[in-house]
Amino acid sequence: MDRAEGPPRPPQHPRHPRHPLGAAVAGVVAACAGLALAELAAAAVRPEASPLTAVGGAVVDRTPAAVKEWAIQQFGTADKLVLTLGIVALLGAVAVGAGLLAARRLPAGMALAGGFGALGMAAALSRPEATWRDALPSLVGGATAAGVLYLLVRALRRPRPAGTPVGGAWAMDRRGFGRLVAATLAVSAAAGYAGRRLGAYGSAGATASRAGFRLPPPAVPAPPVPAGAQLRVPGISPFITPNGDFYRVDTALVVPRVDADTWRLRIHGEGVAKPLTLDLRELLARPLVEHDITLCCVSNEVGGPYAGNARWLGVRLADLLREAGVRPPSQGGPADQLVARSVDGMTLGTPVETVMDGRDALLAVGMNGEPLPFAHGFPVRMVVPGLYGYVSACKWLRELRLTTFAAYDAYWVRRSWAAMGPVKTQTRIDTPRASAALVPGRVPVAGVAWAQHRGIARVEVRVDGGPWQEARLGDADGVDTWRQWVWSWEATAGRHTLQVRATDGTGAVQTGERTGTLPDGATGWHTVTVRVGSGP
Repeated sequence: MDRAEGPPRPPQHPRHPRHPLGAAVAGVVAACAGLALAELAAAAVRPEASPLTAVGGAVVDRTPAAVKEWAIQQFGTADKLVLTLGIVALLGAVAVGAGLLAARRLPAGMALAGGFGALGMAAALSRPEATWRDALPSLVGGATAAGVLYLLVRALRRPRPAGTPVGGAWAMDRRGFGRLVAATLAVSAAAGYAGRRLGAYGSAGATASRAGFRLPPPAVPAPPVPAGAQLRVPGISPFITPNGDFYRVDTALVVPRVDADTWRLRIHGEGVAKPLTLDLRELLARPLVEHDITLCCVSNEVGGPYAGNARWLGVRLADLLREAGVRPPSQGGPADQLVARSVDGMTLGTPVETVMDGRDALLAVGMNGEPLPFAHGFPVRMVVPGLYGYVSACKWLRELRLTTFAAYDAYWVRRSWAAMGPVKTQTRIDTPRASAALVPGRVPVAGVAWAQHRGIARVEVRVDGGPWQEARLGDADGVDTWRQWVWSWEATAGRHTLQVRATDGTGAVQTGERTGTLPDGATGWHTVTVRVGSGP
């Protein structure tokens, strides 16, 4: 007997259908929503609390010094952008994974989506000067990402509308999912834009304070730069580096924008008989000094670009310390280290004896006749001739604390750099460039040399390991700036190797021993190889 046939059964589908593309899209869209809402929340806290900034800063803090040096050498001043893009790429991969996981196990996928928020919270709270408020943007971002992922995955699981063929591309409402994705992205874009605008509005006071700031005239003006300091050689670095071309090496993923009207400087610590707290008006009431100083980063390899020369305007740091009752160790003072702290928590340790030995160590407010650019420390930064920046050139300064090297290690010292950082004698060939193709005949070989606070007495060039030939020096502008030089070479056909060395004002000749930048600056002669004429 035939079995009775009942009505046809509806097609059966898995309870949790798999839609890899849709799940991946859901994860990425959820991450975008989380980041956008976190940016909006960060605008109400501070830019440094943004998850990307907080995580990036924590990565920088925990990266081994050798890796940081490699990144600086490979990417230069774009190293921060590369780091941010790397974090975004990692976040994208995690977002895709969260979406795929949520399609199978929704709670686990949501936990993974929110996990980056938890990571951001931990990173934000680990940053210098952090408060509990800094965790809020990452908390908002993580919760938003988890919530949006829940909604999108639920949409993925929604049954297909009646009449959709079984062989359809997706077993759910594609139009409904697409509308939800589009709406989420639109809201995210609006939130991200609002966060950016509010962040910009929050820094509007700082921008206005700099725009309205007028540098007072110096009580001690710098003499004019000697006419012969700038040699007329095409390709040589300008004697005064324009502000826009001045190198920038620091750990700030977001440049602090400090309102000059609310800025304060505190001076305190061991041996400070009269602690001081000054606003900018009170600082500028003291005599201002103008001085030409070359700065150099300890990360600068032999022949590298991280050196620049500018005319700085500021208050003598030694005068301010004496006003606070500070004595250098040579006069019985108990503190041998001056720890400078920036508004973003960076600490740099400077020898007290050095800043009080008579050199023009400045709390600078001006750079090449303008207020400091934000990227170079507005409203106030330190500039100390003769020391590498990592132990002296604190930007966005807010605190000076007297202590000892035995009692405290500043940021870079805790990361394998030397506690003391006197600048080493260096010289660089600016022209001709390495691998340049030259015409036989007279070729100017030229560049700059520096040995801040000792000065440059001689520069010599040699070709293919031959005898050293003395170069002609540009006029000196004191002992704290670099000095230009040029040597006329009768170039012959072939491949040739040019080397340069300098002698400082004490008579010490630059060493040819090649060392890396760790722990206290690179050494060695800058060497370039060029091709002349039809040589091989």
